Amino acid sequence: MNGTDKSVAFLVAKEGIEQVELTDPWQAVRDAGATPRLISPEPGTVQAYHHLTPADAFPVDQVAAEADATEFAALVLPGGVPNGDLLRWQEPARDFLRRFLDTGRPVAVICHGGWILIDVDAVRGRRITSWPSMATDYRNAGADWADEPLIVDNAGSFTLISSRKPDDLPAFCEELVRQLDKV
Repeated sequence: MNGTDKSVAFLVAKEGIEQVELTDPWQAVRDAGATPRLISPEPGTVQAYHHLTPADAFPVDQVAAEADATEFAALVLPGGVPNGDLLRWQEPARDFLRRFLDTGRPVAVICHGGWILIDVDAVRGRRITSWPSMATDYRNAGADWADEPLIVDNAGSFTLISSRKPDDLPAFCEELVRQLDKV
């Protein structure tokens, strides 16, 4: 993959996505010359939020069950409490994530987006950050959780980029783009 040939998957649930945690990385991917693609377990549109207030709706590019994980240079898991919680129990989303993890390509997760990583046992032995309320969940899943703006963990079969919250988005987006340059 090179430059304009790269696509980045953004895996989200039907609703509850923290909008800025979707749109800022999306724009960073575009600005880097790659193509962001919205993947969801269900077709149609997904509903983003500004914390608890409904914001914009976004069209789904492809349903998770039909998406070919090998077509993507990276995967982004945006936050939002409802998004993270809904995504983790949807088998098509978990299956897509497992297929993507098998590619060995970078995964970038922010805020509550990582609950699905716990459900597919992808954080054991990894260093990660998130919204602080998830610390116990990560530690119980075998991760080394830390309260830092950005953590890049290269210890496993894929690079894991993680951040805590919207304030961390500049560093998160910069690292995502840096990792895209390596793929």
